[in-house]
Amino acid sequence: MLYRKITTYIEDYLKSNDDRILIIEGARQVGKSFVIREVGKRIYTHFVEINFAEDDEGPQLFKNLHTVEDFYLTLSSVAGDKLEDYDNTLVFLDEIQHYPQYLTLLKFLRQDHRYRYIASGSLLGITLRKTTSIPVGSILRKRMYQLDFEEWLMANGYGKEAIAFLRSSYEKSESLSEEQHNYVLSLFKRYLLVGGLPFAVNTYLETHNIAKVREVQNAIMDLYKEDATKYENESKKKLHILRIYDMISSQMENKKKRVVVKQIQDKEKDRFDNYTEEFEYLVSSGIAMEVNAISNPRYPLAESLHKNLLKLYLNDVGFLTSRLYNLSIKAVMETETSVNLGSVYENVVAQELCAHSYPLFYYDNKAKGEVDFIIDDTQHFTIKPIEVKSGKDYQVHSALNSFTSDPNYKIEQGIVLSNSREVVKKGKVLYLPIYYVMFIQKPDAATVNEDELIF
Repeated sequence: MLYRKITTYIEDYLKSNDDRILIIEGARQVGKSFVIREVGKRIYTHFVEINFAEDDEGPQLFKNLHTVEDFYLTLSSVAGDKLEDYDNTLVFLDEIQHYPQYLTLLKFLRQDHRYRYIASGSLLGITLRKTTSIPVGSILRKRMYQLDFEEWLMANGYGKEAIAFLRSSYEKSESLSEEQHNYVLSLFKRYLLVGGLPFAVNTYLETHNIAKVREVQNAIMDLYKEDATKYENESKKKLHILRIYDMISSQMENKKKRVVVKQIQDKEKDRFDNYTEEFEYLVSSGIAMEVNAISNPRYPLAESLHKNLLKLYLNDVGFLTSRLYNLSIKAVMETETSVNLGSVYENVVAQELCAHSYPLFYYDNKAKGEVDFIIDDTQHFTIKPIEVKSGKDYQVHSALNSFTSDPNYKIEQGIVLSNSREVVKKGKVLYLPIYYVMFIQKPDAATVNEDELIF
């Protein structure tokens, strides 16, 4: 069974006195239902699962219910022998976005306190956009992603002690030995091919066959496209969503990697504002990651958001290598190759930073150049620029130099991620091996001095 870090979060929630209803959201096929089912059955003596997607395609028993009384009556008709009381009964409402009225009903189910509830949603952002009454104080939302690189290492037999050693090396700014570096980098490159979706990971672990992995990835991408046709009513918007989604990989191969709006419908004077809902669907559904431009690179970055200059990355790097290289593994695995892996490396870095709850930004200026990613450095109330390099010229980065040397930005440190083994600091620039991106994480309450939390 694949190790998932979110398991601990769900366990802690179910063992707590927090009576808000937890909703695990995220893209399809990231493993939400599996983890909830595994934890729920282990903690509760009575576990009831209602899948609204299956109900919608089958008997539709729960489809037109709008009151707590009607819900209880129907629930008891399908699972009456498993229902006891709040302390030992967990009801799992899976794919809650299929029946949006239940998002409103959660408030009353919580107040009634008859059973404990947990829910999951694959397109929750889209559903909430169309829901008139959101029970803000009654729900707790947590986004789940596919396996990040740390979880991938563990899936491949890399133990917790070995990962603790990697983390310690990162924190001390120490390089790994040549042998350790080559091994971790090899696993990292395999991650680029397979990605982190559990079905694809398990297929790889069972077969080590790239063709089988690609079959899984293609099927999931088709599923994402099918979802777009279900949850958008306007046929024109559906076509635009599919077109933009298919464009992402080719846009990433461009120098600027930005979305070129005029290519969506081949209209020279097309406007970004014409596709606001389409972009929102792709990001809210979790099948694409957005990196927004900023007009002023200062902390906090969200204050200078420039919505009309957007980069989109695929939510899983395995999808990108599937689209770009299909069955060829040499393009990724071999060190000496003519293939530029810049877009692939950027995608996986975006994926990791996203999984670590960082909003993603970039900055592009004619005078200063472009920096791949900029994140808030909350510890120093400034920003942290990150450059991603896949080639041997990783020490060439004029835009990063310009950023770190400008006293107006008060930058403590810039980061360059590359294939190079050695951890080196030159001025304000820290050079790290690409796999250390798994440790670039936000400080949480557990790592912050307790005095800083009191006000």
